[in-house]
Amino acid sequence: MSLLASLAGSVPPLELLCLTFSVSTLMMLVVWAARGFNPLTLLRQPLGAWGSGIGAFFGYHFLFFLAVQRAPVLDASLINYLWPLLIVLFSALLPGSRLRGRHVVGAFLGLAGTWVLLAGGRSHGVGGHPVGDLAAGAAAVTWAAYSVFNRRYREVPTVIVGAFCAATALLAGLVHGFLEPTVIPLGIQWLAILGIGLGPVGAAFLAWDHGVKHGDIRMLGILSYAAPVLSSLLLVATGRAQATAATVTACLLVTAGATLGAHSGLASRIAPEQRSPRGGSLRPRVDGLVSRDTGRRIGDRGGRFGKGPKYLLLGAC
Repeated sequence: MSLLASLAGSVPPLELLCLTFSVSTLMMLVVWAARGFNPLTLLRQPLGAWGSGIGAFFGYHFLFFLAVQRAPVLDASLINYLWPLLIVLFSALLPGSRLRGRHVVGAFLGLAGTWVLLAGGRSHGVGGHPVGDLAAGAAAVTWAAYSVFNRRYREVPTVIVGAFCAATALLAGLVHGFLEPTVIPLGIQWLAILGIGLGPVGAAFLAWDHGVKHGDIRMLGILSYAAPVLSSLLLVATGRAQATAATVTACLLVTAGATLGAHSGLASRIAPEQRSPRGGSLRPRVDGLVSRDTGRRIGDRGGRFGKGPKYLLLGAC
């Protein structure tokens, strides 16, 4: 999203927020229509889910768009990519959650890989643009806090994301009318707006919402560092970029971090008192997210986890 936001150029942050979320709202309406979903049923959902969702969608993206306009896009991206690490750390606050050292180390390895990739081994003087740098840091905290807090609302359907997008677009449009001049987008700016609306603030939100509610949120935070690496590898594969030492180093660091985090997650699936002398499981685990024997979620009213890994990867990317 950093590249697309930078291509939007002179479009003010609140106007850009309004336009991109208007695009995502239209996409969500199509999803609702295809499923035959009645949006009026969303009015029965908890006020906390509405408040946190709209606040995070509006706050994070306004701060991020402000950051890439007030600081070099690379600097803003470096600071903003603290949010996966913060998700891993904040997850320790969840009831019944236990943060292991391997999760923290894995998250730091992912952060290091992302910084190596984005910085390319060069110093970019992060800190020379206080408004943009602070906005990027605040955006990272906002998104991490929302992602962890959203865990409380597992019963809220993912389709509510469409309502969050609509409310965010309306709120941004109203505030824009009072605080910013209107700039008519031209050429590539419209393409950037469509790209952001359909991708990072559109389809990705559906996957992310499902992932943070029903997946291993610590692992999701670690996997999020794969996004910039996969993007770089795609550019290399299509001939639009060249593989560098920074690319290889970043791949190794992110892979090591994800592997370490995954190993920790697998090891924690069976509590010590549940293991047989031969290392097997005596009964389905009860302290994790999924029963290894039944494939069903534990303590989540019987919801299935069959598509969990897919949504984890989609949300992370």
